[in-house]
Amino acid sequence: MITPNISEREGKACRPVPLNPLGFNPNTQIPFGLQIDHIRASMQEFIDFLGFINTALHSKQIPRLESFLMPANFSSMVGEFMNVAIPKYCPTVVKNNYHNGHPDLLPAGMYPNDALQHGTIGIEIKGSRHRSAWQGHNAEECWLMVFVFDSNTARDSLNNISPRPFSFVAVYGAQLVKEDWNFSGRSETSRRTITASVTRSGFNKMVSNWIYRGVDVDISPVSK
Repeated sequence: MITPNISEREGKACRPVPLNPLGFNPNTQIPFGLQIDHIRASMQEFIDFLGFINTALHSKQIPRLESFLMPANFSSMVGEFMNVAIPKYCPTVVKNNYHNGHPDLLPAGMYPNDALQHGTIGIEIKGSRHRSAWQGHNAEECWLMVFVFDSNTARDSLNNISPRPFSFVAVYGAQLVKEDWNFSGRSETSRRTITASVTRSGFNKMVSNWIYRGVDVDISPVSK
């Protein structure tokens, strides 16, 4: 068997893994008129976007986006793309026009200029490589939707990790309350950003209301 060289593997990794056509949960409950078809179309749009960009970069011998952006920046890009894409397909929600406003998506027409500095009515969206313990800057009530994905990172080349294509692993969503978060804080000498993490109770709520899962993804709640 002939082992493909790094350039061939990079070329193949430019094309994201297709969505699992049977992976969307018809019984999931999503608020504000958002439907499975809206989420599917938004995820497909991201796959098309990333494949187009990475193929163009590869033609210029430039690394793929996920291979040179900082991991947190790429995760943020996934989430921000969904913030823009979902309202294109779902007319009942809009992107929050307030800079760094919370939550990311608002019910259309509820607030002046579709802008809100901080509130609890809407959907907060995150992209994450992690399959649990998702983080936010505050422990607060919100309807949280997480797009879990797998991809290379900027650290992989140093660790001799082979190129692999981007794939959506799962999408989870549920209404969380403050008790579903664990405030991490930080020490006086730490420069780490203060964060809060979704606890087991919050994770189980989200997994029980799973929206999408890739092939062979376990969506079982975690027992005590």
